[in-house]
This record gives sequence, C-alpha cells and structure tokens, in this order.
Amino acid sequence: MRAAAMLAALAGTVAFSVVLARLTLEPSPASVALTYSNVHPGQSIRAYLDHGTVREAARQLGGNLLLGVPFGVLLPVLVPQARGLARVAVCTTVVMTLVELVQGALVTGRAFDIDDVILNTAGALLGYLLLGRRLGRAVHPRRRHWWHRFTRRSPAG
Repeated sequence: MRAAAMLAALAGTVAFSVVLARLTLEPSPASVALTYSNVHPGQSIRAYLDHGTVREAARQLGGNLLLGVPFGVLLPVLVPQARGLARVAVCTTVVMTLVELVQGALVTGRAFDIDDVILNTAGALLGYLLLGRRLGRAVHPRRRHWWHRFTRRSPAG
C-alpha cells in the first residue's frame, strides 16, 4: 500500500511539475508591455482587487492559491522530513521564489511577483491542512523512539 501511495504521489508530482511549467514558464509575448516586477507584498493583490474585474481577480488570485495546493498535498508524502506547517511553508516559499526568479529573468512577458509566492504558499498550507497532513501520516507513520519507553503511561486501574 505504501509503495502504491508513493508511486501515485510521484506521478502527481510529475503532473504538477508539467502544469506548473506550462503556467509559469511559457513565454507570453502579448504581455510584455503589461509586465512589471513586484517586490512589495500585497501590491498586485490590491491592484487586482481595486482595478481589475471580479473575474480577472478571481482568476489571478484563485489560480495562484490553487497552484500551491498540490505542493502542500504531495510534499509530506514524498518527503516525510518536510511534514509540519512551518516546513511546508518554508519549502513552498523557496521553490516558488525560485520559479518566480526564473520566470522574471528568463521568460518573455513574465515577471517576478512576490504576491504570487505568498498566494502559492497559502495554497500549499491549505492543501497540507486539508489533505497533506493525513496522507503524509498514512504513508509515513511516526516511529516509536527509544525514549518513548520512559514516557509511556501506565494503564489506570
């Protein structure tokens, strides 16, 4: 069962990587004039909410949230050392920052946006809390360590 879960998680990671690459690393020549880097947290989120249509804001903000969800689900299954809210947040922030840096430096019509990193990380945390934590524990149960012998509670009675 663990092998099947690991294989499914690996396949999911490959699929997620392909989708991530298609959505973030494909050139967008039509957007070159609209492209600007954002290093101020909240700036582009505020711009979408204040000046964009509801549909465009939902597409951009919701899309970035959803893009992070698979990371929060798959990471604890593939890397048991990355279980935990803080560890998932750190791993997601590092990976998504690297994606944004590559996107901003090398891809035509794309730019670095710190708000994308924030939204992707929030999505990963959501995915972890909804499903990733349970899946990670199911595939990689916690081990009993030698010191648990001394902390075991005696039955009442």
